[in-house]
Amino acid sequence: MTTASVANVFVLTPADGRRLASLCGQFNSNIKSIENHFNIRVSNRGNLFQIDGDKKTAVEVERLLRNLYAETEVVEQIEPSVIHDAISRLNHKTKDFRDPFTLKIRKNVVSARNLNQQKYLRSIENNDVCISVGPAGTGKTYLAVASAAHALATDHVRRIVLVRPVVEAGERLGFLPGDIGQKVNPYLRPLYDALYEMLGFDRVGRLLDRGVIELAPLAFMRGRTLNEAFVILDEGQNTTREQMKMFLTRIGFGSKVVITGDITQIDLPSNQQSGMVHALHILEGIDGLGIVRFNRRDIVRHALVQSIVAAYEQDSSSGRTKIRDDRN
Repeated sequence: MTTASVANVFVLTPADGRRLASLCGQFNSNIKSIENHFNIRVSNRGNLFQIDGDKKTAVEVERLLRNLYAETEVVEQIEPSVIHDAISRLNHKTKDFRDPFTLKIRKNVVSARNLNQQKYLRSIENNDVCISVGPAGTGKTYLAVASAAHALATDHVRRIVLVRPVVEAGERLGFLPGDIGQKVNPYLRPLYDALYEMLGFDRVGRLLDRGVIELAPLAFMRGRTLNEAFVILDEGQNTTREQMKMFLTRIGFGSKVVITGDITQIDLPSNQQSGMVHALHILEGIDGLGIVRFNRRDIVRHALVQSIVAAYEQDSSSGRTKIRDDRN
């Protein structure tokens, strides 16, 4: 049974040429993205819009366009990422997502862009340990670094420790010249990039020189106890069971720990179980430890990334490609 097509006509007010151009995008690119996603047709003459398609979908798209038009009052241009976020919120049916969790860091404001990101930020705030797992592009590392920078700026912690397991992602990197900082720098680059965006190059440089921000390979955490620190373990899927246990037992008083990872991208040898996969099985339900699971609908990068992740998931589920964590 097919749903009858309807024509939904409405007016966006106030009429403003600049705001309408921002809403529609260059060469109507924003409107075309919405049309392609919802399989409907959107046409307009000035601020008079018409949506042709399924009745329920037409109502949703009208609400979407009204919300986006409201944003044009305070932003110069509606970027594709804004369209993607707005569509994601509709897909999630996040009617309660009206007051997103916001972190203010110096001159920057970081806000949750979907319901799972909001749950993630609240989990970090309310738990001593938070494990986030999900595909690339869902904001796991970025929001963890934002939370760390906010905790440092508000004097909740005295330092930030950023940790990554040094595992070759299928490549043979060979000998790396330089001191230990220069050797591990390529592995920690995503964490550096997020810090630079939050705090600026000069401030990050000064904090690194003073030891307030520390970047270290996971192996260097053995034997340490971290008090009053915000510790982030990125790429947690590439830890072994022993490494994950070692890392989790470094927690000291007044510290907060966030572990991020994607268990579909494990780079360990095939005979080693991922410490993150193991931790997800045995740690759920522990008081003070939160687990947040993202999925491909939470991806906030280019819309194509969502389609790519979906294609790999479909290929894996069909049996043609075996997901690495199935070996466990």
